[in-house]
Amino acid sequence: VLAAGTAWCAREWVRRLGTPTALALTGIQVCAFVASHRLARNLGAWPSVLATSMASGAAAKLVADRR
Repeated sequence: VLAAGTAWCAREWVRRLGTPTALALTGIQVCAFVASHRLARNLGAWPSVLATSMASGAAAKLVADRR
């Protein structure tokens, strides 16, 4: 599900914003995925997923939807 969602978003970002921005936002998404696993040790599984999802969503909102 994560890969499919990220692929769909990346395709839209390339179409709307260009390849460099799409690569940056995809990188943020991948880093958030890795960070959620590392944070899960301290915060718990769902709180870490929530925190990293909010962070990557905020980044996407700021970069892709700032109109």
